[in-house]
Amino acid sequence: HRGWIPLHILCPALPRQADFKARNCSEVREACTARGFSFAHVPLQEIPGEHLRVCPQGNTCCTQEMEDKFGQQSKQDFESLVDEMSHELRSTFVSRHKRFDEFFLELLENTERSLHEMFVRTYGKPYMQNSAVFENLFAELKRYYTGGNVNLEEMLNDFWSRLLERMFTLLNSQYVITEDYLECISKYTEELKPFGDVPRKLKAQVTRAFIAARTFVQGLSVGREVAQRVSKVSSTPPCIRALTKMMYCPYCQGMPAVKSCKNYCLNVMKGCLANQADLDPEWNLYIDAMLLVAQRLEGPFNIESVMEPIDVKISEAIMNMQENSAQVSYRVFQGCGQPKPAGMTRSTRGVSDVFNARFRPYSPEERPTTAAGTSLDRLRIVWNAMQHSVVDIKEKLKLSKKFWSILPEAMCVEDRVTAGNASDDECWNGHTKGRYFSEVQKDGLTNQVNNPEVLVDITRPDTLIRQQIMALRVMTNKLRNAYNGNDIYFQDSSKQFDAFPAHIHATWSVKFMLHLATHL
Repeated sequence: HRGWIPLHILCPALPRQADFKARNCSEVREACTARGFSFAHVPLQEIPGEHLRVCPQGNTCCTQEMEDKFGQQSKQDFESLVDEMSHELRSTFVSRHKRFDEFFLELLENTERSLHEMFVRTYGKPYMQNSAVFENLFAELKRYYTGGNVNLEEMLNDFWSRLLERMFTLLNSQYVITEDYLECISKYTEELKPFGDVPRKLKAQVTRAFIAARTFVQGLSVGREVAQRVSKVSSTPPCIRALTKMMYCPYCQGMPAVKSCKNYCLNVMKGCLANQADLDPEWNLYIDAMLLVAQRLEGPFNIESVMEPIDVKISEAIMNMQENSAQVSYRVFQGCGQPKPAGMTRSTRGVSDVFNARFRPYSPEERPTTAAGTSLDRLRIVWNAMQHSVVDIKEKLKLSKKFWSILPEAMCVEDRVTAGNASDDECWNGHTKGRYFSEVQKDGLTNQVNNPEVLVDITRPDTLIRQQIMALRVMTNKLRNAYNGNDIYFQDSSKQFDAFPAHIHATWSVKFMLHLATHL
């Protein structure tokens, strides 16, 4: 018929039909089944791929449905992989925070119990009648450690003032000591130094030790929160496209067993994790500051040197007061006037009737086997456990340095995502099985401007990551202050400014950081 067009002109691809049919998709079908994909239809053999939006559009084993599901799966795979790779880091901070916190609180409780048992044994009834002063001391120390708004120096000053008032009243029971008179006595505390040098020394030790301990446990808490939040990645559409192309387009090409080239994987991961890498410099500074404070927990101002002998030191102060009671009373009477006699109805006890037991520490062979001995032993057991905990935490902290910048490298390991040590020509390069030529990008958001695999908007940093950077910066500042023995909660505003770099002073962020510092 004159209107017919020759078949070879109408279907010029027909001679290739035999070769086209020869490439079947059975391997892809098996791989999809093994991975748990439930596709309505997987082609028996390759089909034209004009419908594909991510993978190469030549002949393909993928339908549109398959490519879409591969996209969803690649997002899930990536987020699960980040979660898996950061699991040890997160669990380290969770478990070490819990362990240190439990040890410290138990140490406090055992110290209080040890003091109580020793003072009952040493001072008897006068201590029992005034034990609330000591109970309040430990309650305030615990409240400070657990984040309460307590000024350690003022609280310790108050403890010694209360103790002076109680002891002065006991030592001068032949007089009527009124509230007004007690208030007058407190004005002479600094001048009289009734407890010798013990309050000054103990204040220096307690404040340094407790500032270090509280800031350290807060530091572990911040590290835990940052690691947990940053590990929950939210993939951008360009990242998901790049991940799909890298992990699942080999399926569409009929090569499901071929894994990506390592440098190709690195570029994809560096693009997808660009914001996480930006956390790294601040994370490393934070880890360094944590390690510094850990030194304080092991050094001369460690908790053991303060808490274990605290009963000895307070008892020494009481002895000082007893020995100097006549001079102290004389000076107080000079400054505040002679109090009225209590009259014949009241007992006119002397000093020896009040605190008649002379305190001395037990030598090892004399240590009692009563509850008091058990309490002291328990205190030492807890302390040793806490020391081991600090050593362990330090090792784990060191291992976590540079975690966020080496995450892409850790994810692109052999058999996980990449072809590993396979020949450069035997890996998936994003287009086919062959060598990958593009240069690996550097870390961080700004370095992704020319990433060949992931379109990254370097003008829009991730808000969540920036918040975590700020939280780390604030915590690092607090840790450095704690290392120097300064409690950032109660510094003068002028001193707080000194803790920041000079170029930050003039910015709004100082106020914001200080606000955060008091609420973390």
